[in-house]
Amino acid sequence: MAEVGLRLHPTKTRIVYCKDANRRLGHEHTAFTFLGYTFRARAARGRNGRLFASFQPAISRQALTALGRQVRHWRLHRRSNVTLADLARTINPIVRGWMAYYGAFYRSALSVLLTRINSYLVRWIRKKYKRLRPMRKASAAWQRAVTGSPGLFAHWRWVPTFR
Repeated sequence: MAEVGLRLHPTKTRIVYCKDANRRLGHEHTAFTFLGYTFRARAARGRNGRLFASFQPAISRQALTALGRQVRHWRLHRRSNVTLADLARTINPIVRGWMAYYGAFYRSALSVLLTRINSYLVRWIRKKYKRLRPMRKASAAWQRAVTGSPGLFAHWRWVPTFR
């Protein structure tokens, strides 16, 4: 590595045991994080439909926390002066990028964040329209919005619900 000008960081460099269905031994390190993904043993479905352990990447806990913090900083519920289409135009490019990058592997791990965005959008509906403040009415309006225009928000393809 030194020949090409690279040095290994002593605290960041370690040997990781890629534990899966075929490798069942125990080891001190069985996961690692790289470029926003955590690589570790996860459940996967085989060709026969049965679940097995596979060493796969998914969005890391740190990346999920950072993205959730960014969604919270959007303060969607405070933007009652804009329409739902305006909100979609604002957040769709960002969310579409997250879905393309982090959704490439084990995309179900991203559904927590996408459901959280939907919760903020329901909160926006309840703030914008006084008659929709009760949760039952807000969830009915949510269902009408999702079924009426399912492609309005990019993440509705994966997670149309808010709970």
